[in-house]
Amino acid sequence: MKKLLLGAMTLLLTASLIGCGTDNAKEDGTSGAKDGSKVVTLKVGASPVPHEEILKQVAPKLEQEGVKLEIVPFTDYVQPNLQLGEGQLDANFFQHIPYLEDFAKKHNLDLTHIASVHIEPMGAYSQKYKKVEELPKGAQIAIPNDVTQVGRVLALLEKNGLIKLKEGVGIAGTIKDIVENKQEYQFKELEAAMLPRVLPEVDLAVINTNYALEAKLVPTKDALFLEDKDSPYANVLAVRTADKDKEALQKLVKALNSDDLKKFIEQNYKGAIVPAF
Repeated sequence: MKKLLLGAMTLLLTASLIGCGTDNAKEDGTSGAKDGSKVVTLKVGASPVPHEEILKQVAPKLEQEGVKLEIVPFTDYVQPNLQLGEGQLDANFFQHIPYLEDFAKKHNLDLTHIASVHIEPMGAYSQKYKKVEELPKGAQIAIPNDVTQVGRVLALLEKNGLIKLKEGVGIAGTIKDIVENKQEYQFKELEAAMLPRVLPEVDLAVINTNYALEAKLVPTKDALFLEDKDSPYANVLAVRTADKDKEALQKLVKALNSDDLKKFIEQNYKGAIVPAF
């Protein structure tokens, strides 16, 4: 009899675990929303600066609306999309649209974006020189190595007179599209996260703002030059396409495009990043 009873309990336990499912967006059983309803937890991947900071800013008010954020920090640009595609995350917030679209296509992921939040003007930094005009002939310039960033960086370098690109390539340019390099600059392509670390070793590095901030650089003060504020590279909230209309995610969109967050970005980052809404 004991064996039969134990077997029945085991079957019940197994069934209950299977019934839990694998969806990260779940009700956590609490009633922290204003209307007393259960709070839904969203698992969101983010770069530490400024994305995680922005999510933490909206989290308290969002929880009053019935959505609790579980923020998962990442220091690379690969895992957040892979884990989103695999269902380990409900959303991520770290990238701009060209990178998202390129990554999703290459990895056959059905991802989309549902909110543009801010722009991070890319900047050029140097620990050796105070002005771009001081760069010597043959100076070594470090740039990000992913294809969606190279064209962006080269367009920025061209705008500031360092090189000339083949006519019409715009932000799709590559190193091979450089048609004029009078100072014979040498380009070193590296992982974006590595760029602040190699800054002492190179003459100039073009660094993503989130990594610059993590390295305690102040873009508006330390950069020799920055992208214009009208850059098309808005950072977005990415989700699986099938989930884009979920109520909890739409509440997160509303919070990330609120007037309160716009004021926070403008006051806290002072031009290092700018609202995209």
